[in-house]
Amino acid sequence: MAEEAKSKGNAAFSSGDYATAITHFTEAINLAPTNHVLYSNRSASYASLHRYEEALSDAKKTVELKPDWSKGYSRLGAAYIGLSKFNDAADAYKRGLEIDPSNETLKSGLADATRSRGAKSNPFVDAFHGPEMWAKLTADPGTRVYLQQPDFVKTMQEIQKNPNNLNLYMKDKRVMQALGVLLNVKMSSGEDTEMKEADDSNASVRKEPEPEPEPEPEPMEELSEEEREKKERKEKALKEKEQGNAAYKKKDFERAIECYTQAMELDDEDISYLTNRAAVYLEMGKYDECIGDCDKAVERGRELRSDYKMIARALTRKGSALVKMAKCSKDFEPAIETFQKALTEHRNPDTLKKLNDAEKAKKEMEQQEYFDPKIAEEEREKGNGFFKEQKYPEAVKHYSEAIKRNPNDVRAYSNRAACYTKLGALPEGLKDAEKCIELDPSFTKGYSRKGAIQFFMKEYDKAMETYQEGLKHDAKNQELLDGVKRCVEQINKANRGDLTPEELKERQAKAMQDPEVQNILSDPVMRQVLVDFQENPKAAQEHTKNPMVMNKIQKLVSAGIVQVR
Repeated sequence: MAEEAKSKGNAAFSSGDYATAITHFTEAINLAPTNHVLYSNRSASYASLHRYEEALSDAKKTVELKPDWSKGYSRLGAAYIGLSKFNDAADAYKRGLEIDPSNETLKSGLADATRSRGAKSNPFVDAFHGPEMWAKLTADPGTRVYLQQPDFVKTMQEIQKNPNNLNLYMKDKRVMQALGVLLNVKMSSGEDTEMKEADDSNASVRKEPEPEPEPEPEPMEELSEEEREKKERKEKALKEKEQGNAAYKKKDFERAIECYTQAMELDDEDISYLTNRAAVYLEMGKYDECIGDCDKAVERGRELRSDYKMIARALTRKGSALVKMAKCSKDFEPAIETFQKALTEHRNPDTLKKLNDAEKAKKEMEQQEYFDPKIAEEEREKGNGFFKEQKYPEAVKHYSEAIKRNPNDVRAYSNRAACYTKLGALPEGLKDAEKCIELDPSFTKGYSRKGAIQFFMKEYDKAMETYQEGLKHDAKNQELLDGVKRCVEQINKANRGDLTPEELKERQAKAMQDPEVQNILSDPVMRQVLVDFQENPKAAQEHTKNPMVMNKIQKLVSAGIVQVR
């Protein structure tokens, strides 16, 4: 079943449907949670959607499950690059190359991470970094037309791949205009004018500066009537904004709206008045008005080439309003999309948190919408049919669907635990059995399932404790009584020394992984007690009167560490 879901995920990924690919890979992971390839594939899908936090989480899980698999480090490096953590990305690629020194993907990734890390302080390099470059060029009317020209697109791709190539195209007016848009500055457009280096660190040829005479202060120019009026209007608008901010802090929202509206009328070249008014509408619960102001702010901000942080703020406010309006899981989709757009403008931790919260709320809402006890019962019955036919993977599929439809039904968890036991997936079965007990501590079947799995794992002491805990709820339960009997037989067999050398060695090795056994053996007092039992019968006799000491001795005997003759 996991292989089938994986194949569907691969097909969806190949077709560019990354969201569907994630769904299929998640389904496969639920069926085979220790398969490192599934986490690797889902990490690639998340990265393709620019959901780098999730991509990083899956990449880490891939490396955890399969630390000697080089592709896991490739996924890890790609996720770190998406998060602009270039040092971590470089470390990940280096670790992968230690495993597979000839891997070209890892070599290329390391080169990208190293180049990006070295270029981070250079504003010219930053201008060409990430997918937002194309968004900025598309938004600007002057550069938008160039995107229809193949040679310009190819040139920009070359520069984006290696920003140092910018020096090769300095005489291309289109490139210079694009650079101006990306840096948010106005560039000279004269045919014979070449761009001067921003500072000495960017110059390919350094010349000694010639001394220049101190410039004389220029006389103040008289402002025209129109310029003076515009300046006054801007100053009045800022005062209105300050009054609006003060009113907002006092929760006087109507007054705040009046002030921000007046500021907008005085100065329509500052979109912060729109975003501030949107914040007031959001606080008042007027979500449609909030969204309207945010859309206007984004549109006007594009026209004015406003700071991308301001546009990101408007998109984030819109996303918050859409979340507030959500009534069903599908209503979260436009909010999530809006938050993702905001992050392409400016990666802000607050926006990222809002995105994660929205995705979590969507998932919870989907679970609530999916809840249907009637269908859950039908799926459980189908699972029972397959279980009787010994078709355990098919049974697991239907029991899993029953759990999704009704996650509070202990019977579905109990039945799936039985399937996992038959399939030898004991850790998964143990989790389901423990979930039964968590949901209903009086459900004795949960204890018998858990005890049986612990018995198969040769953890006889733990199995005994589980069976005894179940008997507190039903003292006459034959299944639990039989379980206790089997555990006693195994424990006595070990106490009598009837185990084969192989069985004893395996039992001791397993016991040494038990933290309780480790603590007993590392306790100086208990070490002396064990020495006394071997060499000082009189002292040993005194130790037998101490219940705590004898409990620990019994633990070691049951574990096969100590043998009684």
